[in-house]
Amino acid sequence: MNAPLTARQANKPAYEANKLAKRLRRQAGQAIADFNMISAGDRVMVCLSGGKDSYAMLDLLLHLREHAPIDFEIIAVNLDQKQPGFPADILPRYLTELGVPFHIENEDTYSIVKRVIPEGKTTCSLCSRLRRGVLYRVADELGATKIALGHHRDDILQTLFLNLFFAGKLKSMPPKLVSDDGRHMVIRPLAYCAESDLEAWATLREFPIIPCDLCGSQPNLQRQQVKRMLNDWEKQLPGRIETMFRSLTHVVPSHLLDPKLFNFTDLAVTGEPHAEGDRAFDPDEFPLAPPSGMASNIVMTIKDER
Repeated sequence: MNAPLTARQANKPAYEANKLAKRLRRQAGQAIADFNMISAGDRVMVCLSGGKDSYAMLDLLLHLREHAPIDFEIIAVNLDQKQPGFPADILPRYLTELGVPFHIENEDTYSIVKRVIPEGKTTCSLCSRLRRGVLYRVADELGATKIALGHHRDDILQTLFLNLFFAGKLKSMPPKLVSDDGRHMVIRPLAYCAESDLEAWATLREFPIIPCDLCGSQPNLQRQQVKRMLNDWEKQLPGRIETMFRSLTHVVPSHLLDPKLFNFTDLAVTGEPHAEGDRAFDPDEFPLAPPSGMASNIVMTIKDER
């Protein structure tokens, strides 16, 4: 016979849910503050796709707006791309029940993508460009001062590796950027949030998820391959994803190879200490004992290489 649950055990799900809520709200609030994403009087256009990330973004922004020291507006926008079988009633019903102002934009980008991209080829690039162009136009029509997208920490890190592996660039998704025409400001309030937390939050909040049949059915996308690679690394070396993400906030241009970022041409010996000079005789910055109890054989490998 099973023993009855203690009060602590019975309350554990609620305790974990509260921890998750606090963590996500803190991370979103910190990202907004760190990059000055939202200012007083802003009209923030929250782009909703029907996926877990954009639902979570709206949910977190609504909460933060209630507790923020500044006033700003939120308007939710969904682009109905006319994918076959798209349940067009779900988002309007959900947003109406929330009492959130919203706009549904109808634009058949699906047919364009299917016509232009050969069967079996990746559709994401063209789909994203078409969608972004429509959203910029809608932002003008609605008088939105910020366009909020639901990309999270893992998206940002995956983009770094995609550019590294396939484009030969050290480039990722910035938390805040201006469009190429200089007329729109794009923000990513979930920049510090882990995808696993957003998945858990979506389950807890019971968001009415709408799958993307246009690109979600392409299992061999390069992004999915990079995602699997990073997840495998995280399993082998817990904490690695967070460490890699943190590296994006600690860039040392003098130790890369881009003369546009650092003036190598005029670099000269001065006899004075240099903050970013060669540290050949200083202790290594890499810890021998990796985070979260990495397997001892990996630690031995690092020692052997030394």
